[in-house]
Amino acid sequence: MSSAVPRSIGIAPFAGVARAPFLLLPVTLVAAGTGAAAVAGQVNWPFAGLALLGMLGVHIAVNALNEASDFKRGIDLETERTPFSGGSGTLPEGRLGYRQAVTTGLVGGAIGIIIGMYFLTVVGWALVPILALGAIAVFAYTDVLARIYVGELFAGLGLGALPVIGTTLVQTGRYEAVAVAASLPAFFMTFNLLLLNEFPDVAPDLKGGRRNLIRLLGRPGAARLYALFAGLVPLSIVAAVVAGYLPLLGVVAVVPSLIFLPRPVGWALRSPQEPLPVPALGANVAWNLSTNTLLAVALGVAASL
Repeated sequence: MSSAVPRSIGIAPFAGVARAPFLLLPVTLVAAGTGAAAVAGQVNWPFAGLALLGMLGVHIAVNALNEASDFKRGIDLETERTPFSGGSGTLPEGRLGYRQAVTTGLVGGAIGIIIGMYFLTVVGWALVPILALGAIAVFAYTDVLARIYVGELFAGLGLGALPVIGTTLVQTGRYEAVAVAASLPAFFMTFNLLLLNEFPDVAPDLKGGRRNLIRLLGRPGAARLYALFAGLVPLSIVAAVVAGYLPLLGVVAVVPSLIFLPRPVGWALRSPQEPLPVPALGANVAWNLSTNTLLAVALGVAASL
């Protein structure tokens, strides 16, 4: 396994280890948090932009460090890659060196830390829990959390709930009920995003030392958990609307669940022992991104009425 650096490197290999197509997720999370800030009556667009830059940095850090670790442990040398799982193939194909992938991750993490420290001077101690949990989720995910059965949980927090709440917090200076309500579907969806993507890679992950919920619960049990959390997304949105924590218009964010969930949930409930179809993985990603986006739009529109 070589860590040699290719002689000539363009931007594409760095985008590969950063998993550039997946960087749409933090965009939708920051949008949802900004929509919540709008409902709370206090949008700060420069801070929203800084929050987005910070989230892009930490997501690049997670992705690049994960790619580097999986390559070093031999996991990505054995996975069958799909557009949604199995790694980008950048390091196994020799298009980027191991050390450069690590450096990419550390630079992304540094950007997130610098922006987080700046927001700490603005918001104060209220931001500490989010920054602390976020740092753990980013830097301990691959080599610690993903090996003690809590990787999915921290993914749901670090790339789901916390960015939504944190984006609102840095703009309003307060924890807002509307942000917490908007963060719940984000948590369930990012948890499920990782969980479903783990199914095609069970054997290489196990060989490489990963301990995830599929190993803990078995394929049928983990698939049922996926289906449960999928159902909690529209349920949490409707419940928050009924309770008055989300505006009535927020109910439109249920629509992606009706469109995209039948395929992955159908597989999870009927045939989890069978190979996971790639279209189900794609539907899972589309569900996640479109739900966050629709909720962000609904919050923004409701705030303007």
